[in-house]
Amino acid sequence: MSAPDEETALLAPSAERLHEVVYARFTPSQKRTISTLVSCSALIPMFAAASFIPAIPDIADDLDTTPKVVSLAVSVSIFSSAIGSMIFATYSTFYGRRPVYLFGLPLLCIGSLGVGSSTRVPELMFWRFVQAFGSSGGMSVGGGVIADIYKLTERGTAMGIFLAAALLGNALAPVVGGWVSHYSSWRYLQYGFFVCGTALFLSMLMFLPETSHPGTTGLEKLVKAEGDAVEEEQSESVTSDNRRPFRWVWLNPFSSIWVFRSPNLALINFSGGAVLLTEVGLQIPMAQTIGQRYGLDNEALVGACFIPMGFGNILGAPLAGWFSDRTIIKWKAKRGGVWVPEDRLRGAQLGAVIVPLTVLASGIITTYIPGPLGLTLNLFCFFFNGLGVDLVLSPGSAYSVDILHSRSAEVMAASAGVRAIFMALVVAGIVPSIERFGVLATDGIGSAIAWSGFIAIWLVIQYGDRMRAWIDIGYSTAETN
Repeated sequence: MSAPDEETALLAPSAERLHEVVYARFTPSQKRTISTLVSCSALIPMFAAASFIPAIPDIADDLDTTPKVVSLAVSVSIFSSAIGSMIFATYSTFYGRRPVYLFGLPLLCIGSLGVGSSTRVPELMFWRFVQAFGSSGGMSVGGGVIADIYKLTERGTAMGIFLAAALLGNALAPVVGGWVSHYSSWRYLQYGFFVCGTALFLSMLMFLPETSHPGTTGLEKLVKAEGDAVEEEQSESVTSDNRRPFRWVWLNPFSSIWVFRSPNLALINFSGGAVLLTEVGLQIPMAQTIGQRYGLDNEALVGACFIPMGFGNILGAPLAGWFSDRTIIKWKAKRGGVWVPEDRLRGAQLGAVIVPLTVLASGIITTYIPGPLGLTLNLFCFFFNGLGVDLVLSPGSAYSVDILHSRSAEVMAASAGVRAIFMALVVAGIVPSIERFGVLATDGIGSAIAWSGFIAIWLVIQYGDRMRAWIDIGYSTAETN
């Protein structure tokens, strides 16, 4: 069968009734509760990672080592998060979302206690690995949960709010981390993560139901298949309802990476990584760029420069999600009820233009405009960069889930894992690039990379239907979406 094109309905009217029923399992208030819980699970790991950076000098002094050595913990946590997100996502597809959260959050709590009580560098590295691993399912599995409970025309808005919470942690955590490090102790922040993680675990235990669609988990399918086989053999060892005791099944967590055989998913993931790189690229060297240029010698003041970017994230993600839902509805109506997944990405083009312009503008301003005016203009650039990044990430994440809904958590995990590895490699060269070539040249490179993300989005919008025809990796149909 040929792949659908722009004149072919992917959401047939005969299937829309089933599409509505499966998403009506939870009331609106239950959905809000679930969304809040999984958003918090995505916020904590981002907060833990970003708040660590401004505390590196104090940690180095406390452990009698150098900031360069302590900064390796950042790479350790990025690696741990990349691996962990794929493991948790794979097992959430097989066992369900709830068990994965209840397993991972205690590891986050234990790891946070370990980091806070570390007295030697090897201890710090080990417990940072545990902490990041335990929290790594927050983004990938959380995206799967959002896909489980919100239907196609609501998913963009919900995904936007979810991503806003996660990126808010990434933007505001340096403020908190810098403030706590400057006025108190970096260890107290880690103990705070233990308290927050424990509270979230108890909340998940009491209020998070299993959100996977009935009959779709790997364990349910395995039990049903074995129950049918035993029933045919008239075995008496299986109960009448075909339930079996829990069993452990070894799965390949890296199999999710193969979703990028799809050029659609590969290009959208690249575009998200390209724009996110600019945000991280502005954040990581903040002390060396904004701090030194404008005389900000206090960790708390440098951290405060992240606030505009955080507000951009807060506004951008839900706005982008809402707009992508409206775009889906508008274009579906124009086509007489035909759903084309790439319509969701049309609004992302605006963000993909804003991002490279803001990062280049920041480089120009930092280089040529001194004093309060230069600092103020940079803060405006940070706000619009945060806004633009989310205008790309939110529709891109929703689109990825739309076209591969049955493996939504794995798609999110593969995206997060590949981006993390990409970030770990590229971010390591940002400060050396600034030292060698200057702020303007480095930001110019970031701008060029971001423009390539715009091109990737444009290609998917224009040729997405043809690219889906090249390699069919099990794209979603009306019944599974």
